[in-house]
Amino acid sequence: MKAAVIHGAGDVRVETLPDPTIVEPTDAIVRTVRACVCGSDLHPYHSMPHSEQGVPIGHELIGVVEETGSAVTSLRRGDFVIAPFAWADNTCDVCRDGFQTACPHGGFYGNPGSPGGQQAELARIPQADGSLVVVPGVDETSDLLPSLLTLSDVYLTGYHAAHMARVAPGTTVTVVGDGAVGLSAVLASRQMGAERIILMGRHRARTDLGREWGATDVVAERGDEGVQRVLDLTDGQGSHVVLEAVGHMPAYEQSYGVVRAGGVISRVGVPQYEDAPVGFGSLFGRNVTLTGGPAPVRAYIEAAIPQVLSGEIEPGRVFDKTVVLDDIAEGYAAMDRRESLKTLVTF
Repeated sequence: MKAAVIHGAGDVRVETLPDPTIVEPTDAIVRTVRACVCGSDLHPYHSMPHSEQGVPIGHELIGVVEETGSAVTSLRRGDFVIAPFAWADNTCDVCRDGFQTACPHGGFYGNPGSPGGQQAELARIPQADGSLVVVPGVDETSDLLPSLLTLSDVYLTGYHAAHMARVAPGTTVTVVGDGAVGLSAVLASRQMGAERIILMGRHRARTDLGREWGATDVVAERGDEGVQRVLDLTDGQGSHVVLEAVGHMPAYEQSYGVVRAGGVISRVGVPQYEDAPVGFGSLFGRNVTLTGGPAPVRAYIEAAIPQVLSGEIEPGRVFDKTVVLDDIAEGYAAMDRRESLKTLVTF
């Protein structure tokens, strides 16, 4: 099969790798119909040391079940499925609590000892019964494929940020970051009834989509200037909720600069730092709650599918560039140059 393999910073190649096979009886093999490049894929794209062997990359796909292990009972060959970016058994106590990304029997793609990346023609999905979600009445010709693909990660990561922060009617929300996750957080916050949504971003095409999805204000300034602008918009009080969708320290610093006393900061941008201030001047002194983490999208997919199928939401609008798998390196480069918000990959 063909698969995307990253060999180091800026070096993504399409290579021929062995087809995946059933390893555990709980596995399934899925033929990929659509995949995409995630903002978190850009972290190794920026910083990974050179590797002769390379590492398969990618963690978002929708596709068709080709084969199932002997213990798989809920899936059949030909089922159209969404594959969350992490696998889980969906039956243990942790999963039942709604935190499938922390499942003790689960894991993440592309790590040593785990299945390869999902920017590939075929993928092995562990814990298939618990991980894969069948989409009824949809096949690979549907116009809804881009929006369904966002349910594997990006839209539901934005939703998770808002969910963990308990966005509710009447709240003021500030979203830090105008990437695909940040815009998804805007859409989810509007769905949850936020009264005011301030989007911190400076890319006009992106913030225009954010406005369509419910942002009431856009703040292009960064750092202290951006913090002051949000405070001015909120009569000096700050936001009840801040959704941080970037993962870099300046975004976190902006977040605790604009949150109001007693508010919540919810982080879903993969942190590219280890030490986040939580002391008196940042969180403690103002009784600020810090939450967030890897989105357990499996907990939310089944509720989101009908919203996509009915047209209530169209989160697939985050895709503004489409490439075939052979040209995926250009998709990475376009996102890295900020010429593309999010790149869709076809097969």
